Amino acid sequence: MNYKETLDFLFAQLPMYQRVGKAAYKADLATTLELDNYFNHPHKAYKTIHIAGTNGKGSVSHCLASVLQESGLKVGLYTSPHLKDFRERIRINGQMITEQAVVNFVANHSAIIKSLQPSFFEMSVAMAFDYFKQEAVDVAVIEVGMGGRLDSTNIITPEVSAITNIGLDHTAFLGTNLAQIAGEKGGIIKKDIPLVIGQTQSETASVFKTIAQERGSSIVFADSEFSISTATLSVDEKQIFQVMKGEKLIYPDLKLDLLGSYQQKNVVTALAIIEQLRSKQFNISPENIYMGLENVVKNTGLLGRWQHIGYNPRIICDTGHNLDGMQMLAEQIQNTPHDQLHIVLGMVNDKDHAAVLNILPKEARYYFTKASIPRSLNEEELKIMANTYALTGESYTNVNLAIEDAKKNAGVNDLIFIGGSTFIVADALEKY
Repeated sequence: MNYKETLDFLFAQLPMYQRVGKAAYKADLATTLELDNYFNHPHKAYKTIHIAGTNGKGSVSHCLASVLQESGLKVGLYTSPHLKDFRERIRINGQMITEQAVVNFVANHSAIIKSLQPSFFEMSVAMAFDYFKQEAVDVAVIEVGMGGRLDSTNIITPEVSAITNIGLDHTAFLGTNLAQIAGEKGGIIKKDIPLVIGQTQSETASVFKTIAQERGSSIVFADSEFSISTATLSVDEKQIFQVMKGEKLIYPDLKLDLLGSYQQKNVVTALAIIEQLRSKQFNISPENIYMGLENVVKNTGLLGRWQHIGYNPRIICDTGHNLDGMQMLAEQIQNTPHDQLHIVLGMVNDKDHAAVLNILPKEARYYFTKASIPRSLNEEELKIMANTYALTGESYTNVNLAIEDAKKNAGVNDLIFIGGSTFIVADALEKY
């Protein structure tokens, strides 16, 4: 099989949560552990860092990988989902796993894949862990898929565990309130392994403290350690932060090439993790931190975070999709200069649509659409639902049609925002 045939085989054989939702979710680690045993525990061959959370875990993972790469290490990075190519999930020093390596993995291990029938996620985690061992990485940054306790990545014993924040997402699997979700994500906390929490939240802080105490893990709240006193934008469109530790300016003029204002929280979380890694003899210099954060996209290939894909009119896409993520995006949209606002919007069918629609800008012209996956909410249903929240516009059967119409209608000083779902952004980026 070639690469395309291999992917077609995997999509056909294995249930994929991103595509079909609940049917692909497994509430135990039995298959993951069988695969790990079959591959002889490859994750034990290198150091790891484990990142969970409702929002920001992908950005934090990429920031860390970039800094570690600048420090001279060979760095594996596992993230999900992918936007344009499956291979985005598995990178070493920013380079995606080769097509041939994917083909070889499936060809060499098709018997166990057919026998165990793992989920797509379980299979991709096994592939990543094995690839990182074959390529002899020094350290791998591992992003949790969903939750934590029962996530396939939760077989590692990392140098540091981190949880960015807790929001109401995947409530059908993780719990219906923040404390319950925190308990699930807190499942990544390991005995005697330091823990970094990105955001102090009254509903969840005690949950994390209790688990950490039970497991003998030190706990640090990043937003109590670091703060950003001011944030500005450079002429080359990078954010510039003045980062404080207590009353001391510790990182003056720290540049970040990710433009979302929400990235301030992620930078603070990354810095707190880096501090823990330094205490474990990781040789990370201030210069490594500056260079790593200024070159996240170049070093890691990160896509879809307040990403500019066009100008005159300005076109921006972002993968934020749950209530917390969309609230931050709505604020940034309002703070971005524009005449008329155009929003290309699509959602998946198992999210809290009402909560998100309720906070979106009512003055925008909407282009309701659906992504090319089975979980997509029908564009007509979305339009009807949105109308009840005074959001008006037309519906389109695919993302490209919606974007093309938005571009026709937009003036040079207008803003087109594309989002509502990771998969809407994925479809948009097919053309950019």
